[in-house]
Amino acid sequence: MKLCRFGAAGAERPGLLDADGKIRDLSSIMDDIRPGHLAPEELARLAAIDPTSLPLAPEGTRLGVPWTGISKYVGIGLNYTDHAREAGLSVPEEPIIFLKAPSAICGPNDDTMIPKGGSKLDWEVELGIVIGSRASCVAEEDADAFIAGYCVLNDVSERGFQMQSSQWDKGKGCDTFGPAGPWLVTRDEVPHPGNLRLWSKVNGQIRQDGNTANLIFGVHTLVSYVSHYMTLLPGDVIATGTPAGVALGMKPEPQWLRAGDNVEIGIEGLGIQQQVIVG
Repeated sequence: MKLCRFGAAGAERPGLLDADGKIRDLSSIMDDIRPGHLAPEELARLAAIDPTSLPLAPEGTRLGVPWTGISKYVGIGLNYTDHAREAGLSVPEEPIIFLKAPSAICGPNDDTMIPKGGSKLDWEVELGIVIGSRASCVAEEDADAFIAGYCVLNDVSERGFQMQSSQWDKGKGCDTFGPAGPWLVTRDEVPHPGNLRLWSKVNGQIRQDGNTANLIFGVHTLVSYVSHYMTLLPGDVIATGTPAGVALGMKPEPQWLRAGDNVEIGIEGLGIQQQVIVG
């Protein structure tokens, strides 16, 4: 099931994507999309509904973050060998964790703002893991049961800020640096999260073209690992890392994002985002 939230920022309504690719309004069925409420019985109830009995969302409606209740956005750095190589860094022996401010999270097609003083804006297509139930010190073999679903993430980065110190957070957490969606795709529809094509384009030109099969630390490893250092709550999201092809690694010189640029990122079966860079 592909779930979403649509409408003006701050007034989004819950929706689902029907078989014809149209958004149906779920507000008569549920108040909002909360991963902690997506138990098997709730998913079965939603699956039993005839989507054509639900009203259509207005054509061209804005899409918001597909779910509510994000207390933590946990990023994983250098989780593809080719990306570590292009960044000139060693392949990590264990996951590298950073946090993106919840205030950075925005709708999948909202504009991306260049922050004041920023000049080295970069893109990163990433598979997002959406947590469905409270997870603390979870064993890797049990991790799947704690996942509500998956989504597309763009881990936007201001490399100038990021490289000012050993701490990455200030280059990752600026406003609009966390586009999420378009859909929260429930776990049952993604049986093989470790084998999904993911890509990015800038102004129509392909920049990244990778596969989650090349993750250094896979989905279940990451859920288990992170849960040993912080309790993951329903709605929290883990960004699993990005493949090669970001601006930082371009030769002979990086081609940073500029105002007016168009960014498209997508993941097989999970949807496509598009952002315009604004000053």
